[in-house]
Amino acid sequence: MAGPIASLPGRNAAVAIGVAARRQLAAEWRGTALHRWTLARPKPEGLSAAPRDLRPVDAENGARILAGAFVLAGATLTTGPRGDPWDRPSPDRAFAVALHRMAWLRDVVAAGAPGPSEGLRLVLEWRRAFGRWNGFSWSPDVLERRVFNLACAVRTICTRASEAEAANVALDLARQARFLLQAEEGPVRAAERACAAAVAATALGGRPGERLLTDALAKLERALPATVDADGGHATRSPQAALELLFDLRTLDDALVQRGVAPPDEVMRAIDRLAGAVRFFTLADGRLAAFQGGEELQPAYVAAARARDEAEERPIPAARNGYQRLEARSLQVMADAGPPAAGAWSMAACAQPMAIEVLAGARRLIVGAGWSPDAQGPQAMRLVDAASTASIGDASCGEPLRGFPARVLGPRLVGAVDAVEARRHEAPGALWLELAHDGWARRFGLRHERRLYIDVEADELRGEDRFTPAGAKGAGGGRKFVPFMVRFHLHPQVNALIARDKKSVLLKPEGQEQGWWLRNDAIEVAIEPSVHYQEGHPRRSQQIVLRGQARLETGARIRWKLSAAESR
Repeated sequence: MAGPIASLPGRNAAVAIGVAARRQLAAEWRGTALHRWTLARPKPEGLSAAPRDLRPVDAENGARILAGAFVLAGATLTTGPRGDPWDRPSPDRAFAVALHRMAWLRDVVAAGAPGPSEGLRLVLEWRRAFGRWNGFSWSPDVLERRVFNLACAVRTICTRASEAEAANVALDLARQARFLLQAEEGPVRAAERACAAAVAATALGGRPGERLLTDALAKLERALPATVDADGGHATRSPQAALELLFDLRTLDDALVQRGVAPPDEVMRAIDRLAGAVRFFTLADGRLAAFQGGEELQPAYVAAARARDEAEERPIPAARNGYQRLEARSLQVMADAGPPAAGAWSMAACAQPMAIEVLAGARRLIVGAGWSPDAQGPQAMRLVDAASTASIGDASCGEPLRGFPARVLGPRLVGAVDAVEARRHEAPGALWLELAHDGWARRFGLRHERRLYIDVEADELRGEDRFTPAGAKGAGGGRKFVPFMVRFHLHPQVNALIARDKKSVLLKPEGQEQGWWLRNDAIEVAIEPSVHYQEGHPRRSQQIVLRGQARLETGARIRWKLSAAESR
C-alpha cells in the first residue's frame, strides 16, 4: 500500500476490519466436519520421493531432544526421555511456533539410530493432539514450515512405522498441504506456501500426489514473479528471505528430479536469480548482510545454500535489490540504497534509509541491530536509531503499524520513505555513492544526503552526511535549529575508545592488532550502549553517535573518515 491512497487516515483500520471479517468466516468453515472431509480426499497412495532439505542439521540438538530437552527459540521445555511436548504449555509463543513448525525434526532424524523412531512418535503424538484444525497450529506461518519439514522427514521416520501409522502420517501430510494451498493470505509468502505444498506432494504417491503436485506447481509459477525480482532479490528486500526461498526451491528441484518431473522454467529461473542474490549478499566473513529484517546467519548455513551455485566464478555485480557494494583492499561496504518494502511485504521491513554495514579485514566493524522477526527483539529495532545512518530530532522515517490494525494485518511498516535516490560513480582507484531521501522533509523541511567514497589505494572510507533545505513550507514548527545524529553501531566484538582530541574514535576488533580510526568534524562525539542480534539473541555492543545542530534555513553537514590506525 504505497502512495497517497495508503496514507489516507483510517485506511489501515478499514482494511483490517474487512480482513478480520473474512478470516472469521474462513475460520468457521475450516472448523466444520465437511471441510475436514474434503481435505482428506482423495487419500494418498503411500509415499514416493524423499525430499532433501539442504539446510545444515544440528545433531547435538537432536540428541538433546532424544534426552527430553527441547531448546527452541531461546527457551527450554524439559519433557524427559520419550516425553510429550504437546500436552503441556510452551514457555512462550516463540517456542510454541518453533515447536509446531517442526524444523527440529531433521535434527532428531540425524541424531542416530533412535532418531527416526522418536521422530515418528512425536509426529503421531502431534496428530492426536492437533490433527484437527485450530487457529494456532494450522495458521499459515506455522503450517507452511511444518509441511515442508514433515515432507523432508516423512520417508525416514516411516521406515519403522506400521502400515497403519505410515498411512496416517501420509494422510496428515496431504491434508495439511491441501489446507496450505487453500490459504488466501495475499501475495506475501505465497511462493513459500506453494513450494512447501509442492515438496509435500512429491513425497506422496499415486494420483492424489500427482494432482496435488500439479495444483501446487501452478500456484508456485504464479507467485514466483511477484516474489523474486528480476535481479534475484526477494520482494521483502530481506537477504535472509532470498536465501531461505533458495533453500526451499532447491529442495523442490531435487524432489522433482526424483519423481521424474521436469522442474518448471519459472522455478529454475528463480533458483538462478536467487543464487546470484545470495552471492551478492554474502560478505567477506561468509555471513549475509543483515538488512530489512534479515539476520547475518552462520557461515556454514550460508555456505550450504551456495553449495550448488554453478556461477561462483562470475563477477559479483555492484548493485542488487536496491543495495550497493563498495570494496577496497580490506574494506567492504554494503549500503541500503533503496526504500523499504511497502504494504503487506513490509511485515519485517525496517525504516532505516541509507544504512550501512562495514567490514574491515573480513571482520564486521560497523553494523545495524540485526533485528529479524525470529529475534524476538522489540519493534523499536526496526526504527532509524537502530541502524548506522542519520536521524533528525526524535522523529522516525516510518514505524510499524500498531493497535487493532497491527493485530489483524501484522506489524507492517507505515509512513516510510518510498524513494531513495542513488547514483554510483567509478574511477581508477575510487568508488563513490551519492544517496538521498526526503523522509525528513515534511516535518523538518530537510533532505538527507549521504556520500560514501572508497579510496581503493589508501584503503579508506570517507563519508559525508548533509541535511539540505527541501523547500517544505511551514516545516520545523517555527524552530530555527533542529538536532541531528549520525550513528555507527559496532559489532559486539569491536571496542571503541575516544582519543584525546575528543573527535577521533579508535575501533579495535577483538583478537586483531590493527585498529581503525573514525575521524569526524562533529560538534559532539559520544560512545553509547547498543545491542546487536545474532542467531536471535541480543548481544551488548556500542555505538558511536555524532551530534550536531542543523539550521532549517541552511542545513548542516558532518564529514567522517574510516582508515587503518597505522596510517594515522
